[in-house]
Amino acid sequence: MATTPDINIERDQGNFHYDTTYEYDAGVGLNDQTIDYISKVKEEDEWVHDFRRKALKIFRDKPTPTHWASKDLENIHYDKIRYYLSKGQRPSRTWDEVPEEVKNTFERLGIPEKERAYLAGVEAQFDSEASYSNMKEELAKQGVIFVGSTEGLMKYPEIFRKWFGKVIPIGDNKFSALNSAVFSGGSFIYVPPGVKVKQPLQAYFRINAENFGQFERTLIIADEGAEVTYMEGCTAPKFETTTLHSAVVELVALKGAKIQYITVQNWSANVFNLVTKRGLAMEDAEVKWIDCNIGSRLTMKYPGVVMRGEGARGEVLSIALAHDGQHQDTGAKMVHAADKTASNIISKSISIGQGRSTYRGIVAMPKHLKGCKNNTECDALLINTNSRTDTYPAITVRGEQNTVQHEASVSKVSAEQIFYMMQRGLSEEQAMSLSVNGFVNDLIREFPMEYSVELKRLIDLEMEGSVG
Repeated sequence: MATTPDINIERDQGNFHYDTTYEYDAGVGLNDQTIDYISKVKEEDEWVHDFRRKALKIFRDKPTPTHWASKDLENIHYDKIRYYLSKGQRPSRTWDEVPEEVKNTFERLGIPEKERAYLAGVEAQFDSEASYSNMKEELAKQGVIFVGSTEGLMKYPEIFRKWFGKVIPIGDNKFSALNSAVFSGGSFIYVPPGVKVKQPLQAYFRINAENFGQFERTLIIADEGAEVTYMEGCTAPKFETTTLHSAVVELVALKGAKIQYITVQNWSANVFNLVTKRGLAMEDAEVKWIDCNIGSRLTMKYPGVVMRGEGARGEVLSIALAHDGQHQDTGAKMVHAADKTASNIISKSISIGQGRSTYRGIVAMPKHLKGCKNNTECDALLINTNSRTDTYPAITVRGEQNTVQHEASVSKVSAEQIFYMMQRGLSEEQAMSLSVNGFVNDLIREFPMEYSVELKRLIDLEMEGSVG
C-alpha cells in the first residue's frame, strides 16, 4: 500500500529564523532608487524598468482602499519595509549548491522529501529570489518550462511578455501596482499543446527577514489541450514587526486547457497578506483555484476567473480560518464573457475567539450572453460568542437565458452535538475539533491527499485553546 507523504505544514513549524547575510539589499523604504537598484541587480531590459517606474507612480497615486477593507491597512508603513533581499541571482539546480542557511531552512520544512515523494518539480523561494529550482527531465523533453520569473523574463521573453501584466493590469488595485513596481521571484510555467503534467509542480515561499516585503510574480500558461496542477505553500517566522506579502498570480488557459492552482498559506500573525490572483479561460478551458487561508494578521485575497471563450469554466473552492486578532477577508470573482460558460464558488469560513472572517464575491453575467450558469455557496461557522463573520456577495445577472443560484448559512457549533460526543469519551476540545473538521470535510476532499491529511491536522492545532 502506498504511504501518504508527510508535507509538514503544521502551525508552528515555520516559526524559526536563521541569521542571514545578503549579497543584494535595496535598503529600507520605497522610492525611485529602490526600483533602479532592483532592475540593475536583475540586469533587466529597459521595458521592464519602464514597467516598474509606471507601476510605482500608479501605486503612489492610488489611495489605500480603507472604504471597504480593514482599517488595519493603515498600519502598513511602506517607508519601513525592505523591498529586496537576496543571497544570489541564479537559483541552484541541486540541493548541494544551495547556500547553507537557506538549505537548512528548506530541509527543516521538508522540501527535498516532497520533491522526491510526489512532485514533478519544485521551486523554493527565500525572501526575494528563488534559491532552488528543478524539474523532472522527462517534462523538459516534452517542452515544459518551469523556472523562476526572473529566469523566465530573461530566457523566454517571447512567451513571457505576451501575457505578462495582461490578465492583471498594473492599475488593477493599489497592491497589484506595488507588486508590479518591486516584483521579484515567483514562478513561470509554460505547458505546450496537448501535454498533461500528471504530477503537481510546487513552489514554496519563505519569508525569513524582519521588516520585509515579499512580492513574487507568477505566470502560468497552459497551451491548447494542456493540463497542469500547481501547488504553493507559504510560511514566515513570528516577528513583532509588520511583514508584508503582496503577490500577483496570472493564469492563462488556452482552448481546452486545464489549470488547477492550490494554495495552503500558514503565515504567522504579523503578516499582511494582500494578493491578487486571476485566471483567463478560453474556449472549453478550465481554471480552478483551491485556496486554504490560515494565519496572517490580515488576508485580502479574491481569486478570479474571466471566462472569455465559449464553454469555459471557472471554480473557486476556499477555506478560511480566523483566530484571535486575525481577519480573513477572502472571496472570489467570476466574470462571464462568453456564451455557455459556467462558474462555481464554494466558500467555508471558521471564526475562533475574536477572529473575523469575511466573504466578498463578484459574479457578473452581461445581458447579451446565453446559457451561462453560476453556483455560489457561502457557509460560515462561529466558534465563540465574540467571533464575527460578514458576507458581501455581489451577483449581477442580466438577460433571460442565464441562471444563478446562491446559498449562504451562518451557524454555531451545536452544543447538543458537542455534548453527545463528550458522552462517548471525547474531551470538549476534541469534540469541537471533530465538529469543525466535519464542517469543512467535503471541501478538504478536493485537496490532494498529501494536503488534506495535513490540513485536518492543522485545523486540530488551531482549535487548541478555543474552548472556554
